[in-house]
Amino acid sequence: MRIKSALAAAAMLTLAAACGGGGGGESSSADGPVKIDFLSLAWQKESVAANKQLVDEWNKANPNIQVTYVQGSWDNVNDQLVTQFSGGTAPDVIHNDSPALSGFASDGYLLDLKDKLPAELKSDIPQTAWDTTTFDDGKGGQGVYGVPFLQESQVIIANKKLLEASKVRVPTTDNPWTWEEFSAAAKKMTKGGTYGVAWPMKSPVNKTLNLALNFGGTFFQTAGGKTTAKVGPEEREVLQRIHDQLHKDKSADPTALGQGTADPLPAFYQGKFALLPTGVYLRQQVVEQAPDDFEWVTLPAPKGTSAQQGAVSQTLSVAQESEHPDEAMKFISFFLNGANQAKLAKGDWLLPTSQKAAADPAMTTEENGWDVATASGKNLVVAPFLKVNGFDEWKSKVATPALQEYFANKVTLDEAAKRLVEDGNEVLERYQR
Repeated sequence: MRIKSALAAAAMLTLAAACGGGGGGESSSADGPVKIDFLSLAWQKESVAANKQLVDEWNKANPNIQVTYVQGSWDNVNDQLVTQFSGGTAPDVIHNDSPALSGFASDGYLLDLKDKLPAELKSDIPQTAWDTTTFDDGKGGQGVYGVPFLQESQVIIANKKLLEASKVRVPTTDNPWTWEEFSAAAKKMTKGGTYGVAWPMKSPVNKTLNLALNFGGTFFQTAGGKTTAKVGPEEREVLQRIHDQLHKDKSADPTALGQGTADPLPAFYQGKFALLPTGVYLRQQVVEQAPDDFEWVTLPAPKGTSAQQGAVSQTLSVAQESEHPDEAMKFISFFLNGANQAKLAKGDWLLPTSQKAAADPAMTTEENGWDVATASGKNLVVAPFLKVNGFDEWKSKVATPALQEYFANKVTLDEAAKRLVEDGNEVLERYQR
């Protein structure tokens, strides 16, 4: 998912201190309450407030099961958890994202929740979301190692005045732009010092891999139990189209290319470009930072042969070593019911997996593009890379530099594809021995 801002040293100290008791929470005395540690990675002000409010509500209603809120950070959580799992001091309930679960599950650190999920919770979350937290259980079957509750989709944030002035068809959730229409619209909006679109590609992998599913591009294939990288016609579609906007159509702002996701926003407010493809969460920064007279709208992402996008979920898991797994599951079921998921999604500006939450009026209002954002959730399917051991190293050491150089026009698509496959397979091979 997105790169979260640092909560840094204070978070690490808090996390280490709060989770240092061993066994994932203190053992209750004969007549005292069960005590559970909940590691939360919420970081935005609204999200932290929503998390803490729900913990307070639980503690007031459940005096015999008391939950301690522990603040963590996305920047170091997995390294921290490795240490805690090894030392027997992991929290009972763990907030993370689905790519991290596979390794922890295979190492035996996470509890298989398959037989512990309440029917109401299980049925409220679609199977496509459960797929993001379902992995081999090491016994020839499949286990569920987390409850998925927040997801991110790609949308387009548009300068309303420039969009209207261009006279192009405004896409809707029922009739999004095709990639051809998107490219044509960007070209039409490129004039007088204004570009049609900006592609910040400092971290290009997740965005391009998720959008590649528009054309059935998966970038990985598994045969005979072995996973290898692939870059065929389907994978090349989105890569080529973004490259064309940058270097053929000249409709993409070149100054944005090396920037992080939010870095182009000042230029966006100044009308330097009209369209910004981005994750749904960036709407919050537009709401908070844009000048009062700046008008913007949220548009659905373009579609190819389908409108599918890859999904990664934020999750809550239970540590295998927890002394109170049943109580932990009861807390998770409360924390992630439909009404509460709506609160968490609003706080994080992301999409709830709960179908009840997605139908909440707060999730379907036109204000700040929530209707378009929530509707995009129906196009999310499990990201193919989610199941690939070694993906993180492939991403950091191979894919990120190869795609950065390709979008900067320093290498051809053939050269980038060769590196993604050949260098990538050398990485993946080490994880399959």
